[in-house]
Amino acid sequence: MTTPALTLVSHALCPYVQRAAIVLAEKGVAYQRIDIDLAAKPGWFTALSPLGKTPLLRVGETAVFESAVICEYLDETLAPGLHPADPLERARERAWVEFASTVLAAIGAFYNAADAAGLQQRRDEVAQRFAQLEGALGDGPFFAGTRFGMVDAAMAPAFRYIEVFETLQDFGFFDATPKVRRWRSALARRPSVRTAVGPDYPERLLDFLGKRPSVLGTMARSARGVEAVAT
Repeated sequence: MTTPALTLVSHALCPYVQRAAIVLAEKGVAYQRIDIDLAAKPGWFTALSPLGKTPLLRVGETAVFESAVICEYLDETLAPGLHPADPLERARERAWVEFASTVLAAIGAFYNAADAAGLQQRRDEVAQRFAQLEGALGDGPFFAGTRFGMVDAAMAPAFRYIEVFETLQDFGFFDATPKVRRWRSALARRPSVRTAVGPDYPERLLDFLGKRPSVLGTMARSARGVEAVAT
């Protein structure tokens, strides 16, 4: 059976796009990637995406939206499988994929914090999420030991945010979570994770942060020698 042509519609900074790109790379399947500007969405995109969000996967002439659905479709149709065979273990890992989305939400609140007190509170919330993950990890290097799986694909974009934040300051996110720190390092070395974004990703993210009226935005502007954003 011939696999339909795959096109991943993407935004350069979207962490959920990264999940789909990682899964596609792990499958070793050829696909086209098209980046769009979410601030000026092309008409063809809004016609295909009811929610107007990336990622969107075109499978031949059919559009599939929502990252979790895209990743599950890819895992059901393309080898190697990234979920375990056991139904209970598979359900457990799907639950941790959903948990990874709460980590991304906490990171979003962190980089949007408007003052130092808020930044510290949001930093502690992110660190607490990592503490919860610490209790779920074994000996590694990945979430399920030696098997790279869907939880790894879901969490890698969150760790990538932290990598860029650390160019501004060490926020100590992993001070109390050595297993998570090792996991993060293992994911950073994974080829599928490295190639999920372009080489200009750090600069793009710092530019994005610098446009925000937040503590991290101020730090990003200072690091790049940019004047304060108008409020």
